[in-house]
Amino acid sequence: MTEEDPLQAIRERIDELDQRIQMLINERAVCAQEVARIKQETDPDDRDGYYRPEREAQVLRAVQQRNQGPLSNEEVARLFRQIMSACLALEEPLNIAFLGPEGTFTQAAAYKHFGHSVNTMPLAAIDEVFREVEAGAARYGVVPVENSTEGVINHTLDMFMQSPLQICGEVELRIHHNLIGLDTDISHISKVYSHQQSLAQCREWLDAKLPGVERVAVSSNAEAARLAAEDSSGAAIAGETAAEIYQLNILIKNIEDDPDNTTRFLIIGNQMVTASGQDKTSMILSVNNESGALQKLLLPFQQHGISMTKIESRPSRRGMWDYVFFVDIEGHRDDDPVKKALQKLKASSSLLKVLGSYPCAVL
Repeated sequence: MTEEDPLQAIRERIDELDQRIQMLINERAVCAQEVARIKQETDPDDRDGYYRPEREAQVLRAVQQRNQGPLSNEEVARLFRQIMSACLALEEPLNIAFLGPEGTFTQAAAYKHFGHSVNTMPLAAIDEVFREVEAGAARYGVVPVENSTEGVINHTLDMFMQSPLQICGEVELRIHHNLIGLDTDISHISKVYSHQQSLAQCREWLDAKLPGVERVAVSSNAEAARLAAEDSSGAAIAGETAAEIYQLNILIKNIEDDPDNTTRFLIIGNQMVTASGQDKTSMILSVNNESGALQKLLLPFQQHGISMTKIESRPSRRGMWDYVFFVDIEGHRDDDPVKKALQKLKASSSLLKVLGSYPCAVL
């Protein structure tokens, strides 16, 4: 047996597996089309369409639970998410509004959640994303809500106080900053473009690796990538999505000083999402300004064994020193303990607005 024989046998096995995988993917797509046909026949007025956030979350969790490697859970979930995205697009390509411009981390979050078989719509401001979804021009929107190092995005929280939209899902995206540019030799770099926050988050790396190189703060990392694409001696700090869009080389990956830097994004829409088995519920609460009012307000969560994962205060804009609280809890609004706690909260609070129950983020 020659040295090439074992290699050829493996290649033939890969070819055989590729054929089977392709056949099964197409078979799955046919099944998805059949699901859509049945739904259309049984409920032609269904306004929620064919996309079901809770069903996708259940499928992806099952994929990860049965994964035995060598691919990571995150990578396997990414592959299956794209298959589901492509199958859904056969019936209903989704329009997804996001905080732009093209190439931002918010767009990367949209692709992580919905796959790449969607139409993404970059918008200039968070309130524009809300308006486009409210008007029906976009089926869903993606907006940032908090960062592990920078804290909450107040504009997003404030929009929920006046918007009728529901939270339909969440995405947690590890923020990896890459040095990208046209010239692959970093010794030729004379300028580094990026958003001010990204420059700050990569300061130690820049001090060590590119001392003396001019740092230019711009409006977004996507804008930095656009400028780097026009400047052969310039580079940008941005994500992989921006590098792809502006056809730039990734010179050095993951140059952020904090490797755990993560941003949480919310999926907003008009859809009420049913329980997936692993959910969160978000709400706005307000109480009268009196001693011990907040403690009494949150007591129903303790009484019903509900874990509160986040609480954030914001001015209510209804009067001076009047505040509302944004609260996240574990569980779905239809779960019996959550339902009972919400009933008590409604009776004891001056304001209760449930923003949505939705699946917890999947890797």
